[in-house]
Amino acid sequence: MRQFPPDFLWGVATSSYQIEGATTVDGRGESIWDRFSATPGKIADGTDGSVACDHYNRWPEDVALMKWMGVKAYRFSIAWPRVLPTGRGPVNRKGLDFYSRLVDGLLAAGIEPFVTLYHWDMPQVLQDQGGWPARDTVSAFVEYADEVSQVLGDRVTRWITHNEPWCISFLGYANGEHAPGHKNYREMLAAAHHLLLSHGQAVSVLRSNVKNAEVGITLNLVPAQPASPSAADLDACRAFDGMFNRWFLDPLAGRGYPKDVIADHVADGHLSSETLDFVQPGDLEAIATPTDFLGVNYYNRGIIRSNRIPESENAPRTVHVGPERTDMDWEVYASGLTDLLLRLKKDYAPPRLYITENGAAYATGPDADGRVRDTKRSHYLRTHLEASLAAIQQGVPLGGYFAWSLLDNFEWAYGYQKRFGLVFVDYATQKRIPKDSAHLYRAVIARNGLDVELAA
Repeated sequence: MRQFPPDFLWGVATSSYQIEGATTVDGRGESIWDRFSATPGKIADGTDGSVACDHYNRWPEDVALMKWMGVKAYRFSIAWPRVLPTGRGPVNRKGLDFYSRLVDGLLAAGIEPFVTLYHWDMPQVLQDQGGWPARDTVSAFVEYADEVSQVLGDRVTRWITHNEPWCISFLGYANGEHAPGHKNYREMLAAAHHLLLSHGQAVSVLRSNVKNAEVGITLNLVPAQPASPSAADLDACRAFDGMFNRWFLDPLAGRGYPKDVIADHVADGHLSSETLDFVQPGDLEAIATPTDFLGVNYYNRGIIRSNRIPESENAPRTVHVGPERTDMDWEVYASGLTDLLLRLKKDYAPPRLYITENGAAYATGPDADGRVRDTKRSHYLRTHLEASLAAIQQGVPLGGYFAWSLLDNFEWAYGYQKRFGLVFVDYATQKRIPKDSAHLYRAVIARNGLDVELAA
């Protein structure tokens, strides 16, 4: 059978800074991505999110597109500086009103709102006060979660606290590729901890404000394989999995931070001792507050080669990157999604899983007849849905799939150079054109299964 469970939640996903635009209207404050994008050399094409997809003004059109596609849920994020321009009170009612109108529009279209509270656009004022490496940001986030859920919680039951704390902490504070652009490993570790702590503290607030709330967090996870069976590659793979995956999964599961990774940090000079001085009594218990689901963002696998010994001294590679690559130069490896979901079921036993992001960047635009024949994305979508179904058939409690992304949009440090959308966006005119992949997804949703074909 190639059918999904009858209650499977089909969705699409976006994030606020990538699509909304309207960064200076109706009282919205400056975000770290506004500041970062305005810094010369930080964005590949020199652009920013000030207009993006103009979703702030065009959201009814975008909801209509989702309704046409047949999606059952829409995962979107709230822009913290639109609601609390300075990070904490007073509340900007015009900002909250925008999300309230969006939620009402979704519900009227038969689409469930699935809200992410933090998808990277921290108010710049909070960053000026220390950002995520500062413990005080935890209480600011909990206050923000409280304000938003008090207003939207009568209509929104499913909540994600954070999207991809690895990206927020590592890309933002360790290698500087993302806002705020810092390069300080200890800041990264403190930021990761405070993100997890703020998640744990926000869970009870969301449940208090929202009847029948379902609360989780979304992690970007990368299943890792050693490039060869050598001891060096096996250890490098352990270390990669430890920092990328287990550093977040383990504390959420009540196991604390993995001791082998702490030892790695000490050996590498990132920590002076195995005592994490930013962890205070009660923190790990708060982080491990039980949740209703885990969101999984999957794009590719990692093939890990040791950099501790010269290539000539290592064993020959036995695992190689496959020939298919996206425009991000990421390997297309659908079976890695099945492997990841099975590993999560076996090692962590979450009550429910959602694929909260999965997609591919390809630059395909409209042909002369106006049709976007994005064959590669359609293939990517189909094979990853096959991988999802294979996991379900092996007992994984997968409750839904959110394609990334509804629209072509501002792709962070790449600007508008990478197109992930099921819907093509002409940024000059803001015209939307559903790609062939959107038609495929529509057909899959209509049949709740994979026995669908598209016209050539």
